[in-house]
Amino acid sequence: MNMPEPHQPPAQAGLKWLWHFAKPHRPKIILASTWTTLGKVMDVVPEILIGAVIDVIVRGQDSFMSTAFGITDRWNQLIILAILNAFAWIFESTFGYLSALSWRNLSQTIEHELRTKVYSHVQSLEVAWFEDTTSGGLLSILNDDINQLERFLDDGTASLITLFWNVVLVGAVFYLSSPLVMVLAFLPIPIIVTGSILYQKKLKPRYAKVREAVAELSSTITTNLGGITTIKAFTAEPREAARITRVSDDYRLANRDAIRFSAAFVPLIRMAILTGFSCTLVVGGWLVLNNRMEVGIYSVLVFMTQRLLWPLTRLGETLDQFQRFLASTTRINGLLQTNPTMQEGVQALPTPARGDVEFRDVTFGYADGPDIIKGISLKIPAGQTHAIVGATGSGKSTIIRLLLRFHDPRTGEISIDGHDLKTLSYSGMRGVIGYVSQDVFLFHGTVRDNIAYGKTDATAEEIEAAAKSAEAHEFILQLPNGYDTVVGERGQKLSGGQRQRISLARAILRNPAILVLDEATSAVDNETEAAIQRSLSVVTKDRTSLVIAHRLSTVRDAHKIWVLEAGKVIESGTHDELVGVGGLYAALWRVQTGSH
Repeated sequence: MNMPEPHQPPAQAGLKWLWHFAKPHRPKIILASTWTTLGKVMDVVPEILIGAVIDVIVRGQDSFMSTAFGITDRWNQLIILAILNAFAWIFESTFGYLSALSWRNLSQTIEHELRTKVYSHVQSLEVAWFEDTTSGGLLSILNDDINQLERFLDDGTASLITLFWNVVLVGAVFYLSSPLVMVLAFLPIPIIVTGSILYQKKLKPRYAKVREAVAELSSTITTNLGGITTIKAFTAEPREAARITRVSDDYRLANRDAIRFSAAFVPLIRMAILTGFSCTLVVGGWLVLNNRMEVGIYSVLVFMTQRLLWPLTRLGETLDQFQRFLASTTRINGLLQTNPTMQEGVQALPTPARGDVEFRDVTFGYADGPDIIKGISLKIPAGQTHAIVGATGSGKSTIIRLLLRFHDPRTGEISIDGHDLKTLSYSGMRGVIGYVSQDVFLFHGTVRDNIAYGKTDATAEEIEAAAKSAEAHEFILQLPNGYDTVVGERGQKLSGGQRQRISLARAILRNPAILVLDEATSAVDNETEAAIQRSLSVVTKDRTSLVIAHRLSTVRDAHKIWVLEAGKVIESGTHDELVGVGGLYAALWRVQTGSH
């Protein structure tokens, strides 16, 4: 994907940015952390109680329970300890439930808000950015990368908090019991921490490759699904299956490289744990044999050593989640840092819009390429129908894209009602334009939803009136569920002519001051073209209309026709005037009509 690198190092981009993003939820984060902490406290209590029970069994009336609380009966001591243990388990389970509930709900909320924020930001970027970006790459960020963040919040954060308090609480018990054993039991921790840091450095570039590989895989699958009819038409199924196999294998190999390093982490931690556990067993046992430590305390320390060190085996899994999280948030943050190069104007177009359109000495080219539009000047007075014709590649559709301000000209000015497009808000300028594209896009939904897309509050009567104006009402009634028929993804359940007429109805319903038709009849049959022409003769009356046409017969009644060649206006006038001049338009007319 064509996105800039984040301005901060990846770790900061992940953690600091996420903490900033989650600012409204910080009280919930603190509450969830509190439940996790209390759950860890309750998790340590049973080990201490086990030591107290052993102390009762071994020392009897000299036990801690007897000397500290005056309970001399050993049975009563055991009953009280059992009750305390039951409460510890109940509280641990309660706090564990509240912790899981809080973190999971919090992660789902942040995931939802982040996805909507990223999607809204993506929509603010100009069309040119989308032309340089794969849809599959965007999907991998909106879905997979944000899901990785959700997984880390759901499980990884609680694991890190638990690990921290585990070291603090168990360390306190060790210190109060035997500073010497504490030092020996804690010896593996610096090794584990150092190993974690080294593994982070090793894993970071590997998981960056994993994110790149999954983006490529997503892009390839998305492209192939969109072009499935072309694949089938050219019997390219085996070739495309091989392509997916190759890209998927790249993803598998990238993951395998990362897994090889992350999987080796746990065995190394186990060896470090063995060292600490052996120190506790041997040194603590020696202290007991020499009457320098009580058996009950020794039992607590043995259990605590396992409680201290064994959870560190999950550090590998948590680290794995953390690296995936960093790789994903770096990509998310990089996308959010991508700013539009075109700045939206702030001025509202005065209403009601008249519909005057003017291009003044406009020059334009894509990216760093050559000029496609070269010093074009044209004026469309309000209420008139003007047409732009020319050979393929002459710049006809580019004129429309500039009028919709999908791009800005390199030089010159484009205005509506005398207002430069750059000074107008998008909603103000595009709100007065009804656009019918050659490549009709219908959303997965009903016919009614698609017609009302530009005016969601339209009544059923208004929708039907627009359909009648587009000569779509009759065929809609013949659909299985009429206006409530689901058209399928991109309108695949309808014919090309039906999709075109629904698109025209969508534009008409908006009642725009300016109607733009980009070769709206180029891909339809003669009957559909005739129907669209009849409707256009009605809807373009007294409305500013700009028609891009390949078939000259569809624009012969236009008030003025602009003839483009190689990005320049070489002729303009009415149909009869241009035929009389005998230039390029006349030549095109003779070719299409077969006249001599």
